[in-house]
Amino acid sequence: MMPAKGSVGNTETGAGADRDLVTALAGHQAGRESAVAHRTRRVVSASWGLMQEQKGGRKRTRSIALASLLMAILAVGPFVWRLTDDLIGGEQLSDAATQFSLMICVLCPVLVAAVIVAGWLRRS
Repeated sequence: MMPAKGSVGNTETGAGADRDLVTALAGHQAGRESAVAHRTRRVVSASWGLMQEQKGGRKRTRSIALASLLMAILAVGPFVWRLTDDLIGGEQLSDAATQFSLMICVLCPVLVAAVIVAGWLRRS
Protein backbone atom coordinates (compact mmCIF):
# COMPACT_ATOMS: atom_id res chain seq x y z
CA MET A 1 0.00 0.00 0.00
CA MET A 2 1.13 3.37 -0.89
CA PRO A 3 0.53 6.34 1.39
CA ALA A 4 -1.80 9.02 0.15
CA LYS A 5 -0.28 11.99 -1.57
CA GLY A 6 -1.36 14.49 1.12
CA SER A 7 -0.08 12.38 4.00
CA VAL A 8 3.53 12.42 2.73
CA GLY A 9 3.63 16.23 2.99
CA ASN A 10 2.12 16.10 6.44
CA THR A 11 4.75 13.65 7.73
CA GLU A 12 7.56 15.86 6.49
CA THR A 13 5.99 18.88 8.11
CA GLY A 14 5.37 16.90 11.28
CA ALA A 15 8.97 15.69 11.38
CA GLY A 16 10.24 19.26 10.96
CA ALA A 17 7.94 20.45 13.72
CA ASP A 18 9.10 17.59 15.97
CA ARG A 19 12.73 18.47 15.28
CA ASP A 20 12.07 22.13 16.20
CA LEU A 21 10.30 21.05 19.36
CA VAL A 22 13.15 18.77 20.39
CA THR A 23 15.78 21.47 19.79
CA ALA A 24 13.72 23.98 21.76
CA LEU A 25 13.33 21.57 24.67
CA ALA A 26 17.03 20.69 24.57
CA GLY A 27 17.96 24.35 24.91
CA HIS A 28 19.76 24.77 21.58
CA GLN A 29 17.83 27.98 20.84
CA ALA A 30 18.88 29.76 24.02
CA GLY A 31 20.90 32.36 22.13
CA ARG A 32 17.92 33.36 20.02
CA GLU A 33 15.62 33.51 23.04
CA SER A 34 18.22 35.56 24.94
CA ALA A 35 18.38 38.11 22.12
CA VAL A 36 14.60 38.42 22.10
CA ALA A 37 14.55 38.80 25.88
CA HIS A 38 17.21 41.55 25.79
CA ARG A 39 15.40 43.41 23.02
CA THR A 40 12.11 43.17 24.92
CA ARG A 41 13.81 44.39 28.08
CA ARG A 42 15.25 47.43 26.26
CA VAL A 43 11.84 48.32 24.79
CA VAL A 44 10.09 47.99 28.16
CA SER A 45 12.81 50.01 29.89
CA ALA A 46 12.57 52.80 27.30
CA SER A 47 8.79 52.97 27.54
CA TRP A 48 8.97 52.99 31.35
CA GLY A 49 11.39 55.94 31.23
CA LEU A 50 9.10 57.79 28.84
CA MET A 51 6.09 57.21 31.10
CA GLN A 52 8.07 58.53 34.09
CA GLU A 53 9.08 61.67 32.17
CA GLN A 54 5.45 62.32 31.19
CA LYS A 55 4.33 61.82 34.78
CA GLY A 56 6.99 64.26 35.99
CA GLY A 57 5.89 66.81 33.38
CA ARG A 58 2.28 66.59 34.53
CA LYS A 59 3.33 67.06 38.16
CA ARG A 60 5.50 70.03 37.24
CA THR A 61 2.66 71.64 35.27
CA ARG A 62 0.23 71.11 38.13
CA SER A 63 2.61 72.61 40.67
CA ILE A 64 3.31 75.65 38.48
CA ALA A 65 -0.42 76.24 38.03
CA LEU A 66 -1.01 75.95 41.77
CA ALA A 67 1.88 78.32 42.55
CA SER A 68 0.55 80.84 40.02
CA LEU A 69 -2.90 80.69 41.56
CA LEU A 70 -1.53 81.19 45.07
CA MET A 71 0.61 84.13 43.91
CA ALA A 72 -2.44 85.73 42.27
CA ILE A 73 -4.48 85.30 45.46
CA LEU A 74 -1.66 86.76 47.55
CA ALA A 75 -1.28 89.70 45.16
CA VAL A 76 -5.01 90.48 44.88
CA GLY A 77 -5.96 89.67 48.49
CA PRO A 78 -4.93 92.96 50.12
CA PHE A 79 -6.69 94.98 47.42
CA VAL A 80 -9.87 92.95 47.82
CA TRP A 81 -9.65 93.48 51.58
CA ARG A 82 -9.17 97.24 51.17
CA LEU A 83 -11.99 97.49 48.61
CA THR A 84 -14.36 95.56 50.87
CA ASP A 85 -13.35 97.63 53.89
CA ASP A 86 -13.82 100.90 51.97
CA LEU A 87 -17.26 99.92 50.66
CA ILE A 88 -18.46 98.65 54.05
CA GLY A 89 -17.02 101.76 55.73
CA GLY A 90 -19.31 103.95 53.66
CA GLU A 91 -16.82 105.35 51.17
CA GLN A 92 -17.82 105.99 47.59
CA LEU A 93 -16.62 104.17 44.49
CA SER A 94 -15.46 107.54 43.14
CA ASP A 95 -12.65 107.81 45.71
CA ALA A 96 -9.18 107.39 44.18
CA ALA A 97 -8.01 104.67 46.58
CA THR A 98 -11.21 102.66 46.14
CA GLN A 99 -11.03 102.95 42.34
CA PHE A 100 -7.38 101.89 42.36
CA SER A 101 -8.19 98.83 44.48
CA LEU A 102 -11.12 97.98 42.22
CA MET A 103 -8.94 98.27 39.10
CA ILE A 104 -6.30 96.00 40.65
CA CYS A 105 -8.98 93.45 41.64
CA VAL A 106 -10.17 93.33 38.03
CA LEU A 107 -6.80 93.62 36.30
CA CYS A 108 -4.84 90.92 38.18
CA PRO A 109 -7.20 88.01 37.44
CA VAL A 110 -7.42 89.12 33.80
CA LEU A 111 -3.62 89.11 33.52
CA VAL A 112 -3.38 85.67 35.15
CA ALA A 113 -6.03 84.33 32.77
CA ALA A 114 -4.18 85.82 29.78
CA VAL A 115 -0.93 84.15 30.86
CA ILE A 116 -2.68 80.80 31.31
CA VAL A 117 -4.35 81.02 27.88
CA ALA A 118 -1.05 82.04 26.26
CA GLY A 119 0.64 79.03 27.87
CA TRP A 120 -2.05 76.68 26.57
CA LEU A 121 -1.81 78.13 23.08
CA ARG A 122 1.98 77.91 23.08
CA ARG A 123 1.88 74.28 24.18
CA SER A 124 -0.60 73.28 21.43
